[in-house]
Amino acid sequence: MKDFGYAAPESLGEASRLLQHAAGSVKILAGGTDIIVQLREGMREADLVVDVKKVPELQELTFSATHGLRLGASVPCHRVYEHPQLVAAYSALVDASKIIGGWQIQSRASVGGNLCNSSPAADTIPALIAHHAWCEIASPRGKRTVAVEQFCTAPGKNVLQKGELLVAIVFPPSLSHSGSAYERFIPRNEMDIAVVGVGSRVQLNATGDTIEFARIGVGAVAPTPKYAQEASEWLAGKPATEEFFAQAGELAKKIASPISDMRGTAEYRTHLVGVMVKRTLLKAAERAKVFINH
Repeated sequence: MKDFGYAAPESLGEASRLLQHAAGSVKILAGGTDIIVQLREGMREADLVVDVKKVPELQELTFSATHGLRLGASVPCHRVYEHPQLVAAYSALVDASKIIGGWQIQSRASVGGNLCNSSPAADTIPALIAHHAWCEIASPRGKRTVAVEQFCTAPGKNVLQKGELLVAIVFPPSLSHSGSAYERFIPRNEMDIAVVGVGSRVQLNATGDTIEFARIGVGAVAPTPKYAQEASEWLAGKPATEEFFAQAGELAKKIASPISDMRGTAEYRTHLVGVMVKRTLLKAAERAKVFINH
C-alpha cells in the first residue's frame, strides 16, 4: 500500500476545506470497507485520506412519519435494519442493508459509502432509487441536491466534484398502503455480488387492488444503476396482479445493457431483470397489503 496522509475532521466545514485544498489525490473514508481494500490492492491511490466518521451530520439518523428519513452518509448498515420503524417504512432499504457483506462488515459499512463507491452492482442503490431518495452534497460553496438515479456517472464514478462530499441521503415519507422490496440474484451463497439487483416500491389504493404509483431501480445490468422509468410509470392505474407485474418486468428489460462475464451472460442478465422486477413487485405489494389490513 502506498503511503498517504490521514485527517479526521470533526465538523462539516473542516471536512469540506480539507477536500477543497488538499494537494494531490484525496479519498473519503466513511466506513472504510471499500476504500481500504481498494488502496491496499492498488485499485485506487490517495495522497490524503479524510476520515469523516467524526462529522456529526454524517452520523445523523432521524425519522418521522410526516417528514421521512434523513440518513447520514456514515451511518452503518446495522443501524438501518435494527431501527424498527425503518423496517416497516423503508423495507427495500432494510433488505439491501442486511446483505452488504457479513454482520461484521455491516457494523462499519454505510449506505452512503455504498452509494459513493458507485459500483454498478451496489445493493443499496436500486433500493434508494425505489424509495425516490435524494443526495445532499456539501462543499465550501454551499449545498446542492441530486436524485440518487443521477448520482452515479460510470463504474466507480459519480457527480462529486473536488471539495464536495455526500452529507446525507434524504427519503420522502412512506405513505400508507405502500410497500417495497429489494432482491438480488447470485448463483451461490459464497458469491455476494449481484448478477442482477432490483428494488421496487408500490403505492396501492385503499382496497389494495390497484397500483397508484410505482418506482423500480435496477442494478448490475448497465454501467450505472438505473431507474426503470417507463416500467414504473406504466404501472400507474394497473391492477396489482402478477400478470401486470410480469409485464412491467418485460418493459424494464429495455434499460438493460449488460456485459457478459464470469457471473453471467448479457442475455441471462437481461432475462433476470424481468424475473426480479416481477418478484420484487409482488413482495412490495404483499407488504403494502399488510399495512392495509392493519
